[in-house]
Amino acid sequence: MKPIYFVRAIICDLLIYILMLVIGFICMPFSLWSRENTYKSIRFYIRTVFFVLKYIAGIKVEFRGEFPKESCLICAKHQSFLDILMLVYVVPDCRFIMKHQLVNLPVIGFYARKIGCVPVNRDKKVGTVTKMLDNLKLETGRQTIVYPQGTRVLPGEKREYKMGAALIYRDLGLRCYLVATNTGKFWARRSPFRYPGTAVIEFVGALEKGMDIYEFKKSVEENIERHSNSLMNEADKT
Repeated sequence: MKPIYFVRAIICDLLIYILMLVIGFICMPFSLWSRENTYKSIRFYIRTVFFVLKYIAGIKVEFRGEFPKESCLICAKHQSFLDILMLVYVVPDCRFIMKHQLVNLPVIGFYARKIGCVPVNRDKKVGTVTKMLDNLKLETGRQTIVYPQGTRVLPGEKREYKMGAALIYRDLGLRCYLVATNTGKFWARRSPFRYPGTAVIEFVGALEKGMDIYEFKKSVEENIERHSNSLMNEADKT
């Protein structure tokens, strides 16, 4: 572990969170005007993060595959805060299924609510899924992003794919796009280091609506894991 990667991480994180506060508060009045303005504010912040990562940590971002433009479900591999930013940057009308604690944060919570993210309390087992599905149906025609494993996962870590995504797929009756990533290779969960390289999110195909939910779950896991492993292997060779 080179000390420079640790120093870069401290500088990057400091700038990223300062920018979040500064841009977040400055853009709040603008974002109150419309959802379109909210997305513009968020994507302006994301561009500053990409700039910081590129010129301080040596992390570039790359987008691959066909980005969805229609109403759909998106099941994505989650390894880092970075893959969240990358998805928001390219998915035009996205909303996330997210931990309910995040909705109460001062800046993140404000913007999450403005774009219609749906909070889930994972500590409450009874009625959680039903309430989530009801909230999703309150606003149709959106691009809903869900992380089937429910949390950030370290590269190489094995973690179960949950049934929640399959239930959303069944109840919303939408086509599902699959997203692979290697972002954890450069900015991993709880890592004190930032490693240089090219962070990729790749849209690796779509599953048509109407599949059996168990077949759907299996297809989601097999495709996302295979393509994510390929991206991580590619990163190891560079």
